[in-house]
Amino acid sequence: MAGSEFIFAVFLLFCRIGSCLMIAPGVGNTQIPMQIRLFVAVAVTLALTPMLLAQARVDGLDPIAMTRYVVFELLVGATIGVLARLFFSALETLAYAAATMLGLANPFGVEVEHNQQLPPLAALLSLGATALIFVADFHWQIVIAILDSYRALPFGGAFEARRSLADIGGVLGQSFLIAVRVASPFFLYSVVVNFAFALINRVTPSIAIFFIAPPFVAAGGLVMLYFAVRGQIGEFMAAFSQWLNSG
Repeated sequence: MAGSEFIFAVFLLFCRIGSCLMIAPGVGNTQIPMQIRLFVAVAVTLALTPMLLAQARVDGLDPIAMTRYVVFELLVGATIGVLARLFFSALETLAYAAATMLGLANPFGVEVEHNQQLPPLAALLSLGATALIFVADFHWQIVIAILDSYRALPFGGAFEARRSLADIGGVLGQSFLIAVRVASPFFLYSVVVNFAFALINRVTPSIAIFFIAPPFVAAGGLVMLYFAVRGQIGEFMAAFSQWLNSG
């Protein structure tokens, strides 16, 4: 392999690996500076190059073929990153809904993503799940998923948009079901408590019960969070790990 072909092959590896790591949860979070994310992507690319260079065969350096290679690798890497990101987006959405039902939607908490302020409850669940990516070594499983992608989608192939959309739809359904299971205790608690307060209001209409109830609803939700958050985060991370191993 000539020197120019070698450099282009390494660049193609960087396109898939870098585009995935820039979007995937954990390393791709916006709290990590862009320079560090870039250095991590370069380091992972150089570490995987000896294993993948034999597959990175390029037939000449024709500009049209080079463009097709680059676009294909970028799309494949971005698709893998988006699929992993969908799990955490579903968790954030359902946690936001749970915080709203418990009256904990304001004040906003820290920014998990750029220009995205979440309620404290949603921020706690999202940051907890993100931290567990590194604690449980799931970031290595993302790298392994990238390695496996070269067997399923080798260099020079055609990007299958229909298959990618089907994968995105399947992950959306799976992540939504997992997020509903994680947030379901808060939904059930909110419905039961508000129904109970509605009955009290019917019995004693002279008392403005819905002005008195919010502190008790929020306090009960925090107590439930204390007992349930470990199992909820564990359930979510188990589902995420299962998807990484099977996907």
